[in-house]
Amino acid sequence: MKPKLDNEISDLMRKNPSNWKAGIFYFNPADPRIIVPKRISMMGWTLNFASPYAYISTIAIVILIIASSIFGN
Repeated sequence: MKPKLDNEISDLMRKNPSNWKAGIFYFNPADPRIIVPKRISMMGWTLNFASPYAYISTIAIVILIIASSIFGN
């Protein structure tokens, strides 16, 4: 497990433009967080796509939505 980072370092990583791909996708392998605040923290949260858990979570949500639409009727 990766060590926990203090708030100042986490905030600096989040604000670094090189950690944002296409301006909306956060990708930082050095950041152990899976869910991070967006650049403008009032806008909500996003996933750290450098973490494999972000992809697993996204796929699980998509499967859940598809399954509920198929089996919900």
